[in-house]
Amino acid sequence: FSPQEAYRLIYHTYLNEGFWSLWRGNSATMVRVIPYAAIQFCAHEEYKQILGNYYGFQGKALTPFPRFIAGSLAGTTAAMVTYPLDMVRARMAVTPKEMYSSIVHVFIRISREEGLKTLYRGFTPTILGVIPYAGLSFFTYETLKKVHAEHSGKAQPSPPERLLFGACAGLIGQSASYPLDVVRRRMQTAGVLGHTYSSILLTMQEIVREEGLIRGLYKGLSMNWVKGPIAVGISFTTFDLTQILLRKLQHSPDPQR
Repeated sequence: FSPQEAYRLIYHTYLNEGFWSLWRGNSATMVRVIPYAAIQFCAHEEYKQILGNYYGFQGKALTPFPRFIAGSLAGTTAAMVTYPLDMVRARMAVTPKEMYSSIVHVFIRISREEGLKTLYRGFTPTILGVIPYAGLSFFTYETLKKVHAEHSGKAQPSPPERLLFGACAGLIGQSASYPLDVVRRRMQTAGVLGHTYSSILLTMQEIVREEGLIRGLYKGLSMNWVKGPIAVGISFTTFDLTQILLRKLQHSPDPQR
């Protein structure tokens, strides 16, 4: 799997199913991403405050280990709350459009045909993958901002610098957790692709046996190196700038007074 093959697949899908088929499952993605991002960033701020109070860093940047823990806890919290939506998104992305008519239809069919427990299939590798992914992403982003402030003398980086720091964070986080992400996707879609995966280790063993270590557990990583840094960079930058704007609005004088 390579970017060239991905581009050919995109073109083939466009020719055979139309332009909008490239966004198939995007509604489920957005339904998940919005609460996931909101919970993750909100939880991260709370965990930073809690860990800062615990380690005695009130109002100061956390040291590396608490910085990593805060990110991991934030990602874990968001993943636990929104996981069924991630399962639905994965199903809609790999099945023919005639199989499921809507997000609600996916929930109904999975519940009736496979049981409610199926909505949490692949949950364990997801959490195991989120811990290094979110931990390293937030750790890298916060560390780069801290190093930038120390060496540049500026309290805040510019938006392009934030995008660059976020891209680096996404690249490192996704590279570290990618094999578990592959396992998660395989377990989520096993019911419709004719496979049976009962555990993380057995899933990894079957992937390696059938496809090889690199081609199996790192399939699609090159495309994620394109998509991931862009998405994470935009996400971190948008949050930071929105937070700065809201704080300014909160502390701005009321003109009616």
